[in-house]
Amino acid sequence: MSVITGVERAERKELKWRMDRAEPLVLLEIEPEDEYRRGHLPGALSVPPERVAELVPKLVRERETEVVVYCCAPDCMEGRRAAKELEGLGYTNVRSYDGGKRDWVDHGFALENESAPAVFAPGPAPAGKVE
Repeated sequence: MSVITGVERAERKELKWRMDRAEPLVLLEIEPEDEYRRGHLPGALSVPPERVAELVPKLVRERETEVVVYCCAPDCMEGRRAAKELEGLGYTNVRSYDGGKRDWVDHGFALENESAPAVFAPGPAPAGKVE
């Protein structure tokens, strides 16, 4: 596995805090669409890894918008690869949540999916079940 350096990290606690307060940021799951449908972080948009350059400019038109990318787990490098690709496309405020879905769920936070959207209030949310 190669290490991708130079990508600023986003942390779980900060993401949760910002979600609870509805602070603006674009959250992108860099996974195949079927993985996204099984469960994703609240409010995340689906961008398969091979379609980053195609889809993100349509989803995030302003290059200064804060974008946080993630994938399934800490050992997955797709999020960091996507962050570097977005920087190459001129995005200036991109970070990677390296813990990904596994870290999110392991710390008791819910995923949302088509049948069970997550609803957040201040404080820890109950763990969601990914079906």
